[in-house]
Amino acid sequence: MSYEVLARKWRPHSFDELVGQQHVVQALSNALDNDRLHHAYLFTGTRGVGKTTLARIFAKALNCEEGISSQPCGECSSCQEIDQGRFIDLLEVDAASRTKVEQTRELLENVPYAPARGRYKVYLIDEVHMFSAGSFNALLKTLEEPPPHVKFLLATTDPQKLPMTVLSRCLQFGLKRLTHDQITAQLQHILTSEKVNFDQQALALLASGADGSMRDGLSLMDQAIAFGAGEVRESRVQLMLGTVSRDYVYGLLEAVSSGDGALMMQRIAEVAERAPDFLSVLDEMLRILHRIAIELALPGVEREEADASSLTQLASTLQPEDVQLYYQIGVTGKRDMIHAPDLRSGFEMVLLRMLAFRPGAGGSKPQQAAVKSRTQQHPDAASVSTQTASAPASQNINQASPGYASGRQASVPQAQSVQTSSTTSATAANAGTLTPAADDWAAIVAQLELGGVSRQLAVNCSLKSLDDKRLCLTLQRNHQALKSEMSEQRLLQAVRKHLNASLQLEIEIGEPGSDTPAQQQALLDEQKIVDARAQMAQDPLVKAAQQQLGATLLEETVKPV
Repeated sequence: MSYEVLARKWRPHSFDELVGQQHVVQALSNALDNDRLHHAYLFTGTRGVGKTTLARIFAKALNCEEGISSQPCGECSSCQEIDQGRFIDLLEVDAASRTKVEQTRELLENVPYAPARGRYKVYLIDEVHMFSAGSFNALLKTLEEPPPHVKFLLATTDPQKLPMTVLSRCLQFGLKRLTHDQITAQLQHILTSEKVNFDQQALALLASGADGSMRDGLSLMDQAIAFGAGEVRESRVQLMLGTVSRDYVYGLLEAVSSGDGALMMQRIAEVAERAPDFLSVLDEMLRILHRIAIELALPGVEREEADASSLTQLASTLQPEDVQLYYQIGVTGKRDMIHAPDLRSGFEMVLLRMLAFRPGAGGSKPQQAAVKSRTQQHPDAASVSTQTASAPASQNINQASPGYASGRQASVPQAQSVQTSSTTSATAANAGTLTPAADDWAAIVAQLELGGVSRQLAVNCSLKSLDDKRLCLTLQRNHQALKSEMSEQRLLQAVRKHLNASLQLEIEIGEPGSDTPAQQQALLDEQKIVDARAQMAQDPLVKAAQQQLGATLLEETVKPV
């Protein structure tokens, strides 16, 4: 006897066997049991969720020899013939292959005639949205007032393409996508019944690959059984689907969150050895980031026993704003990956982007060297002291802030203020009170472990006073929306940790007495643009083009390197 695929072998034959769709089952069962039957039904939903199966069960309930009921016997000749697809009064039509109006008219010619065997003549039209406009027009009158012995059951994956005149003549039922747990439970039930050995993790992978479709899940499971030589094992399913173990994905996220680029590239290489589909790997990363975001907001809600410890450990190292940024970069990067030379390089660029724009990450040593080189070439742009030039990479204003470039080193546009800051601070320290120059607030902010809104708050404040007990800041009025209990608390914790002092924080709204770090950076950026334009205007090639070709230099297009 030939092999029967699982999707056909395990097709439900009664409402009780149908997985999910209880809202539709209940409505149809009540209609059948109370004899409140409409003449036309429309079932909508994505592929593989049970539209055609539900229509066949409904046709069986209408024509069961035991009587109309939501529980057809399944034993009579009508029920068995419908299950076998050879019931003469059940006419299944594929609208995709019968789009012409002549074919529709031919189909409807037999509508007036009574059923040959059953109680009702049932027309099951699948993918009805494929009908042409002429076919819909030919169907309308019959669909509105069919003979009492005729029922129309329509199914479609795209109800938006149906004319409103058709929709208004039908009772419409929307079938839902099946959940991950529903698909997993059904796959487990089938494999247990089929006596096939399996791993629970393998079923979770198949359910994820099914993407809400039970038929897709059963097809994937058929493939997994064949691929695994009669068993469904996690390693084989991963190889079949092009996915990797979650342990590798957690390793990638840990490398990104720690800012270790070398470790991240090493783990990408380890993943690549398993020949994965990098789009699937990115999808899994996004799923984990989504669960981490929920874990941070509602601890314990999104945990799964299989990886609860890994999720909790990774969530403890991330801030909510970090997770949101990584997720947004991942979603955008997934769209761009198909345009990359190959998927691996596209995947690497997505993770490198996460690393580069990590809140509070700061610039790398090569970036600092480049900044120092540009400063030496253009000493008029901003003269900085040796102390500021040799500051660690963490002294970078958050690149996510308005007016900031990624990895750009925080510095003060006036050299005189910076050069005197060290002496002033030292004198104040000897006196027992911390009262650094106002410009030192930029240096303090640059070293704080802050990100998101709390860093925005810090860079838009100026230092009013600072002693060993109290830190007083002035926040610009146009940025007062940044002031919240959470952002103030994070700023205070970061300052306490950096200065190793138990300070109190006061933030008043007003006009700062000196430039804020954001304003200082904006001035520096403006000076760099002025210098770049001046350098471009003096370039020999530019001058030659202007003299010989009459070229014009568009200054607004000149940007600093």
